[in-house]
Amino acid sequence: MTQPTDTVKNTVKDTLTIPAQRTRTRGAVENREFAAFARRIIRAHARRVASGDVEALTDLVALSTAVDQAITDAVTGLKDFGYSWTEIANRIGISKQAAQQRWGQK
Repeated sequence: MTQPTDTVKNTVKDTLTIPAQRTRTRGAVENREFAAFARRIIRAHARRVASGDVEALTDLVALSTAVDQAITDAVTGLKDFGYSWTEIANRIGISKQAAQQRWGQK
């Protein structure tokens, strides 16, 4: 004979059986950590090329082009967000005029 359900002890973890109570938090990755990770990957790829993988050189050059485009997109976004050329230029160590010449009026 089976026991009534109100007296049966649940042996399964609640987090596995009650989806409404499950809250999985995702840790935020800080921008500096994210950038450091990207630098490590790029350096590792460069070491592979330098160790004799000449075919991968074109991939590394394409990556450089992608990074240049990402910088352009980032600067455009910062300008749209309201940052001045001076603020942008100061962060990357160039003059305001150099920043405007490189990324302005495209």
